[in-house]
Amino acid sequence: MGEIYLVRHGQASFNAENYDQLSPLGLQQARHLGAYFSERDINFDHLFTGTQTRHQQTADAILQDRALPPQTSLAGLNEYDFTALYKAYMAQHPEEAALPKDGDRALFYKRLKRALALWSEDRLTGDIPESWADFHGRVTGALIHIQDSAPRSCLVVSSGGAIALALGHILGLDAGRVIGLNLQIKNASFSHIYIGRDALHLATFNNIPHLDRPDRLGAITYS
Repeated sequence: MGEIYLVRHGQASFNAENYDQLSPLGLQQARHLGAYFSERDINFDHLFTGTQTRHQQTADAILQDRALPPQTSLAGLNEYDFTALYKAYMAQHPEEAALPKDGDRALFYKRLKRALALWSEDRLTGDIPESWADFHGRVTGALIHIQDSAPRSCLVVSSGGAIALALGHILGLDAGRVIGLNLQIKNASFSHIYIGRDALHLATFNNIPHLDRPDRLGAITYS
């Protein structure tokens, strides 16, 4: 039986010109996770990442003190374009036209959750790069590719939305529950999955043992 350690990237650069870069905290979160894996003697015979910069930076930080295993980059593990979805939602709801002030994350994510719900129901209009069905198809396609490669133990680095979709596929969840999972997933957390003969089995979800200690509680982030 193989194993998948499905990791969300470290904290990215919210409210910066380029979101797709780890923040200094995000790099440290990933390094802490790498140290945890080393302490537990958890090794990987393959690395799968999305093609986004924050995925590769997270993988590099996790594996900084060990030889890199063979790597496969899968665009199916990339995040949905949350900026485009947010803009489409705001255009569709002009009564909410005032943008969040001072980088108000709570307001941003409330609106994004509404946008995701509309998107999943094909009720979000405007310039949207992909449909929910296309997103679902590419993520599950990447998951099946990983499963079929039959690794003994692999590290998979992706993003919150793609991870939630993958876990929803494993658990048979509807779109609303997938969206709920998405907004719970912590930066640099991992979910542990067993690869069975005919199915994937979720063992644990959203683990942060490398951060859940008194001197690191301030490093627990969701965005």
